[in-house]
Amino acid sequence: MLDLTADGPTLTAALVDVPSVSGDETALADLVEEAVRGLGHLEVWRDGNAVLARTRLGRDRRVLLAGHLDTVPIAGNVPARIDGHRIHGCGSSDMKSGDAVMLRLAATLSEPAYDLTYIFYDCEEVEADRNGLGRLARTGPDWLVADLAVLLEPTAGQLEAGCQGTMRAIVRVGGTRAHSARSWLGVNAIHGMAPVLDRLAAYRPREVELDGCRYREGLNAVGIAGGVAGNVVPDECDLTVNFRFAPDRTVAQAERHLREVFDGHDLRVVDSAPGALPGLSAPAAADFVAAVGLPPRAKYGWTDVSRFVGFGVPAVNYGPGEPDLAHTRAEWVDGRVIVECEQRLAGYLAGGR
Repeated sequence: MLDLTADGPTLTAALVDVPSVSGDETALADLVEEAVRGLGHLEVWRDGNAVLARTRLGRDRRVLLAGHLDTVPIAGNVPARIDGHRIHGCGSSDMKSGDAVMLRLAATLSEPAYDLTYIFYDCEEVEADRNGLGRLARTGPDWLVADLAVLLEPTAGQLEAGCQGTMRAIVRVGGTRAHSARSWLGVNAIHGMAPVLDRLAAYRPREVELDGCRYREGLNAVGIAGGVAGNVVPDECDLTVNFRFAPDRTVAQAERHLREVFDGHDLRVVDSAPGALPGLSAPAAADFVAAVGLPPRAKYGWTDVSRFVGFGVPAVNYGPGEPDLAHTRAEWVDGRVIVECEQRLAGYLAGGR
């Protein structure tokens, strides 16, 4: 059982000790469900490996707190290891420390100033069509209704607004297959990829400021595949690129930009998700910014803030994890930031604005 009376760092370590790689969250979802059902003051619903809980106090405003239960594959970093203020382990930063804060708030805030919804969901770290929030939008859309959503994604205890959009595409270069002993009879597709890589090396990403938050774009090669056999000149080479674009671009505009960059080459988009504008002018978001007393900054990376904005819910990122350590073998989180994050959220949710 999860001990919700334990402090945030201790609870984070307990969550890390339960492996929950994407698609294999059942054991952790069972423990979270058992814990929140035992609180008594929350309505609880289980959908697959997502656990949802909420109050029904008749407050004028509802605040939704969300965090994913899944992690990237374990890299020899489970169980958790505590070293001073640091909790090491897979998912400690991304984002079981955020889940621990949510569980602590669920256990300690029985009479909050706002009605609260807690969503612990599955499959955030994999392709978008498996994302648990996307499924919940179909199976339980009423659970996603709120005046503000706070995603406890890793932000190092800072307030991060909006998020970048993301797009993966494959650039294909063709050639003519031949025996490598008679290479003059062929056209080497791998060699033909060199001008495409030159374009990427020369690419200069733009920066844009939105609501006082500066977003930096990025376009990078993230994979390359080609070759038939050790004695064959290859006739195909595929380059996978990832474009992280500022939220003032739509997905369609991002695709047009990629086609301009790789003009003259075959390009196929294989995955994309829109960004989210900061949206800090929404009343509930502005109140949250004022209450936590932190200057907002741009979110680098894609988060489910984008989904909530698509649902019509203003959303921000605020969590204790360290984003620079997410997905690394050496992942850790500072326990002091976990405590501070819980205290700031508890003050906002208990005091209201």
